[in-house]
Amino acid sequence: MRIPKHIGVIPDGNRRWAVRQGKEKGEGYDSGLDPGLELFKLCQKVGVNEITYYGFTTDNTKRPREQRLAFTEACVNAVKLLAKEDAALLVIGNTESAMFPKDLLPYTTRQIFGKGTTKVNFLVNYGWEWDLNSLHGANEEKVKVSNVIKSSDISRVDLIIRWGGRRRLSGFLPVQSIYADFYVVDDYWPDFKKEHFYEAVNWYDKQDITLGG
Repeated sequence: MRIPKHIGVIPDGNRRWAVRQGKEKGEGYDSGLDPGLELFKLCQKVGVNEITYYGFTTDNTKRPREQRLAFTEACVNAVKLLAKEDAALLVIGNTESAMFPKDLLPYTTRQIFGKGTTKVNFLVNYGWEWDLNSLHGANEEKVKVSNVIKSSDISRVDLIIRWGGRRRLSGFLPVQSIYADFYVVDDYWPDFKKEHFYEAVNWYDKQDITLGG
């Protein structure tokens, strides 16, 4: 079986899950922590080299304060959970904004835990325009675009899995996702099952990967 080297994860549906459970919308984010850790372990098990989790975007910070605090805390806790694993952690996002959690500043350079076998990236207070802003004025004859963007330490994504049924990228790593295959899980992220992951990987194995060739 062909295993994707790099999987992007869009863990959507937390608020809708919370409403369905009769809870406040912000209460759904904490329920996504265990799924994130389980997914990491499944990726390690099958030999995925790199994972990028979509934490929250600069646009998400426009949501009500209670929700913003909830998803920010969930991202901080998720990174700290994975810091206990065999991972090389990197957080990418606009650190100049007050919306970036200060607890994650040490992770804005890649930190090695254990042997650092699996590269793990978190997009936190991330915006695609912010990411590409460095391209303005760059001499493309001398510099590859992928080396100029702020997320340059993140490799090309092979497979993106989005939970929650939405069929859009929502600004997820526009450069690295250019040839990514896109798999949608209709279940909400807190309802994660390992079958979701295996079905996505099996689906990817059947795709015709040409990279435009």
